[in-house]
Amino acid sequence: MRTSTDFSPLYRSFIGFDHLAGLIDKASRADKQSSYPPYNVELLAEDQYRITMAIAGFADEELEIESKQNTLVITGTKANNNQKSNRKFLHQGIAERNFERKFQLGEHVKVIGAFMENGLLNIDLEREIPEALKPRKIAINGKSLMQKRVTNNEEEINS
Repeated sequence: MRTSTDFSPLYRSFIGFDHLAGLIDKASRADKQSSYPPYNVELLAEDQYRITMAIAGFADEELEIESKQNTLVITGTKANNNQKSNRKFLHQGIAERNFERKFQLGEHVKVIGAFMENGLLNIDLEREIPEALKPRKIAINGKSLMQKRVTNNEEEINS
């Protein structure tokens, strides 16, 4: 079984994408996250996303959402209740255990907000591409800018 992937052929053709190899390597590591709590990732619009997590039994104050360095970390910590220890379950299908779920965010993806509804935690995200990185049209002029600058400099010298 192959444990690592050789990305050297990609480095010859794709310049500036070396960070993708690190992301792929990180995603394929053996230390997989647990499947609890279950979640959905939804595409709402072209650059808008929503993560929905089923977190039945958790209150707002038992949840922490943190976004740092392109990583979204959602942590749920159940408060220890004396009332819980007095309860006798014949069947306990609702998990009440602590969790930590991490999501790797793409470049320029920001957390917009979070809300709880019907036992579901919804986290809205949006990709905000800076103006400098958006595609722009280049007009075709009669002369190059360099020729115009030389002409302008000659006119200033002659004046």
